[in-house]
This record gives sequence, C-alpha cells and structure tokens, in this order.
Amino acid sequence: MARRSMSVFLPLLLAASMPAGAQPGPNGLMTETPSLDASARREIVAAVAQAMRERYVFPDVGELAAKKITGALDAGDYDALFDPASLASRLTADLAAVAHDKHLSIGGMDGPHGPPGAGPPPMTEVGIVRADKLPGDVGYIELIAFPPPELFKPVLDRALAVLKGSKALIIDVRRNGGGTPQSVDYLVSYLLPSDQRIEISNFLTRVPNSNTFTRQRAMSEPTPFSFAGVPVYVLISKETFSGGEGFAYDLQALKRGTLIGEVTGGGANAVDGVPLGHDLMGMIPFGRPENPITKTNWEGVGVQPDVAAAADDALKVALQRLGQAPVAKIEAVSRDRVFTPRTTAQPGSETALRQLITGYAEGKLDETIMTSEAAARLRQMLPQTRAALASLGALKSVSFREVDAFGANRYELSFERGTAIVALFLDPGGKIFFTSPLMPPAPR
Repeated sequence: MARRSMSVFLPLLLAASMPAGAQPGPNGLMTETPSLDASARREIVAAVAQAMRERYVFPDVGELAAKKITGALDAGDYDALFDPASLASRLTADLAAVAHDKHLSIGGMDGPHGPPGAGPPPMTEVGIVRADKLPGDVGYIELIAFPPPELFKPVLDRALAVLKGSKALIIDVRRNGGGTPQSVDYLVSYLLPSDQRIEISNFLTRVPNSNTFTRQRAMSEPTPFSFAGVPVYVLISKETFSGGEGFAYDLQALKRGTLIGEVTGGGANAVDGVPLGHDLMGMIPFGRPENPITKTNWEGVGVQPDVAAAADDALKVALQRLGQAPVAKIEAVSRDRVFTPRTTAQPGSETALRQLITGYAEGKLDETIMTSEAAARLRQMLPQTRAALASLGALKSVSFREVDAFGANRYELSFERGTAIVALFLDPGGKIFFTSPLMPPAPR
C-alpha cells in the first residue's frame, strides 16, 4: 500500500518509549553512542545521499541535497564530528538548508524523531487523550496522534460512541504531531454522510530510483454512525503537525469544519525509515498528499485557521461561537469526562512478552504471536537482544510498570544479573504489534 502505516507513526511511538539519544550498546541495552572515524562518517554520508537521490519525494531537490552533504564531507566540514548524534544533527541541518522539509531528519536508529518543538506528550490511549460532554450537548475530543488504523479504529469508535447525539462537536488537535493517513481518513469519515463515498485526499508516492509517482485515492469509509450535519469546530495551533494538519486541511477543503487557532506547523510529506548503518536512521519523505479540491497541500505554509486566535484561547472562541460560556480550559467546562486512557495492562500482554523473551533467549522467534511487520523488525533486533539476555542471565520476574504516553504496556524485567524495561503493544487480535529494545529502567 502506498501510504505506509507504521513507518509514519513509529517515530512518535519510539520517542515516547525510549530515552532521548540512546543507542543499542554491545550488550543490547541502550547505552551511550559509539565514536565515528572518517570511514564511518563517509559511509553514513554516502547512505544518506543515496537515499535522497533514490527516494526523496522531490527528485531534483533530493539530488541537490545529496550534493550538499557530499560536498561538505569532501570539504572536511564533518571531520570534527565523532559521535552519531552530532553528525546526525549536522546532516539534518544541512539537508534542511536545501529541502526546507520539516519531516526530513537523521537520528538514532531507535531514538526520537518527533515533530519539531514537540514536548512530552500527555497520557493517551493510542493517541486519544480524552472525550467529554460539555454543556448544551456539545461533544469534545482531543487527539495528539493518528496511530495505525488497526490500533486506532477500535479505540476511536469507543471514544466517539459516548459522544453520539451531540449537537456540536469540538475536535482538539492543538497538540497533534501526526501519524497515519488512513487513520486521519477514518476520523474524517465520521463527519461525512454515511450513505455516500466521498473523496478525501490523494497520495502521491515516488517509485524508488525514478521520477515516476503512483497515485492513491482515499475515499470515506463506513463508520459505526455519522456526525454528518453536526457543526464541527477544529482547534489548531502552531504545534499541530503532519497528520494533525492533514485532518484540519481536509475538513477545511470539504467545508465540513471551522478551524480555530493558529497557523499550523507546515509539514505535509510522509516519511519512511531508512537504515544508514552505525545505529543511525534517516527519516526520508517518500510521498505527499494532494487534496482533490485544492490540488495542493500545506507543506511549508501550514493550515490557515478560519478564525484566528491564540492557541490557549481556541476552546474559548469555539464555545463562544456555540453560545456557551467562554472557558479556555477543558477541565473547567467539562460536564462529564466520558473517555479516559487505559491505565492497566492489555490482557495477554504479559504472556506475549514472556513468549517473546523465551524466543529471544533461544534465538528463534515465534512469529505466530506477532504481526508480520513486527516480526520483520524483531528479526533485525534478535542478535543484539539475545546477547543482552545472555549477559543478564535467566528471567526471574515480569512486572507491569505503567501505560506509556501512547498506550504501550511498559514492563520491568528482572533477571539474575540486572533489570530492563520493555514497551509492548498488542493489536486488537492480541498479536505483538510493536516492542521497544531492552532499556535500563528509569527512576520511578
């Protein structure tokens, strides 16, 4: 499928699950980064340049960016950069000077690649922070991400079910850092007539190592019920980014919602992870949305609000337009908080984790307990994780610690010679959808 799911959302999830700047060390646990010599720097730059030439969404820009970094390498501009984090930061800056693309970045293989300026995320259940009933039968929901649809859809259905019958709907994406286009389309579908198939967006994907693009149309899809005809207000801010912007942009183009707040961040292109060697990953934009109505997108310019307001005042303005008391904070106006993120472990997650650890220790994964995408990722992690387990000794206990910011189950593993933390996601069918590398436990 052209519009890949996990590759778009994974940077956000990894940022929530792992310590910033950490890298896999010799024992498989996350440790300080290694030193780079001239040969390693050259290999990394060559890998980035190749990825830009073969995959970047704008081929001519990709070629110019590749020449920029290879020229800088030859000029000795990177000679004093001895650790991956420093080189990654400099490469990101040099690429940005040519491409001006906020999605384009170089970082740690499993380190954070979140949206620009994003702070620590609030607690969510697969991106959904809360849903509330407000006075006057107004419904409110806040989303900070659009995770892959197999995770997102059932939780969104549950959150919106309790808002069914609302006379107006406020959707808060002021802190939304993006995610998966298919999940954006699903939320948009809730706001459209259920008896029609409406074109929401198009997506253009570059065929690698060519100037050819494929096009995929996104149509509205069936939802359990519809908010068609219900007034919709969308709260946006300068921190709204990527898929969060896409949701607002699509509704504005369809004339299906009123946008209130600030001009958004201006990042439309979709990214895919490209391993660069030496524990570095390039997030390389490979495609872009094209709205069927506007024939363009919000890249570099952001989404313009229909009603300009400071981000902190956006809820107040929406309530005023609904004839309600102007209150800026949802906590002060909520009549009933009807959805809160899960705080307990997913049923079956401990069993799945124990089976995974057993497979790691034996050097053979049981792929029947995981999705195919997870299996591919875990096979890559197997050698270093098996080495880590060998150094730690036999597993003694597994203790649920918390649900992390994106709804993953965080467990503490106690071994004969140490402890580690693992963040684990199960899909609705109970299969492992994502798991982080082993991490040293952080202080409670």
